[in-house]
Amino acid sequence: MQSGQAELDLLDKGRKAFGKGEIRTAERIFNEVIETNSKCSEAYYQLGNVFHTKGEIGKAVKAFSKVLELDESHTDASISLAVLYNDIGKYEQARKIFETANERVKNKGSDNLVGDDHINKKFSYKHYELAEMYVLYNRYDEALFEYNKATKLDPQNHELKIKLAKVYAKKGFIGKAFDELKKLINEVPNYYPARLSLGILYYGMGKVIEAQTEWEKILSKEPGNAEALMYLNLSRTASETLIN
Repeated sequence: MQSGQAELDLLDKGRKAFGKGEIRTAERIFNEVIETNSKCSEAYYQLGNVFHTKGEIGKAVKAFSKVLELDESHTDASISLAVLYNDIGKYEQARKIFETANERVKNKGSDNLVGDDHINKKFSYKHYELAEMYVLYNRYDEALFEYNKATKLDPQNHELKIKLAKVYAKKGFIGKAFDELKKLINEVPNYYPARLSLGILYYGMGKVIEAQTEWEKILSKEPGNAEALMYLNLSRTASETLIN
């Protein structure tokens, strides 16, 4: 029991390191778990995520395949492996993996059937995770690529589009950033985070009036929106300071 708890603690430590972008530390920890327990499917799964982030696709494929060898019901490993196969153009392998996972879940009960939306969201989340890691290391071209993939797979996830706009802005593609946010606002007028981000983008360009207009629009519909109120007050204070 004690060794089992120690293994769980190590896995948790490795996940936290990975979440902080401490890739080498995470890799070392997961390998340490595997050295102690070569049948720990979760350690192989997490190691696969590490390899994927590092761009070591061959190693990632082997790691996720090992997970499924140890635990064929590991849905996340199936999704991850299918994502990799899809990315490198092995579409048939990707399709077969998904079909196998789908049948396995279906046999457990029709209510748990993995539908296309569920599959796409799983795909999307994996690309999102990778994009976040690229942003952490200022690798914006790769981040844009992954965010775009994530958005296409889960178009109802509005936060992804804001993330995409922010990376466009970091890259200096201000026009693209504006286009993404304005398009999102047109599609979902009451999704206030998009209007809030548009205001911030305007403000960063020195267009104070336009920025304040966006935040005021939010407050006209949602007077208690703390973020919109904060940005509006800050912008007014800054303007008054400049005038004085």
